[in-house]
Amino acid sequence: MNLSGNKAVLSGATKELLLRWDETKNYWQDAKSREFEERYLQELMARVDQATALIDKLEEVLQKVHKDCE
Repeated sequence: MNLSGNKAVLSGATKELLLRWDETKNYWQDAKSREFEERYLQELMARVDQATALIDKLEEVLQKVHKDCE
């Protein structure tokens, strides 16, 4: 299982999404765009942060299990 690779993919996709969102905000600047950012993107970023932290912890556990099984 390649958790580091999966974490990198998730982080890269999130970074790309935020870059595209910054571009979009140049053209979409109303109450609905702010609502979208607050309601969906901020929640998504919080969940991605949680997921990447959990991936790190899971990778530590898996490394320990692997080491213990040697």
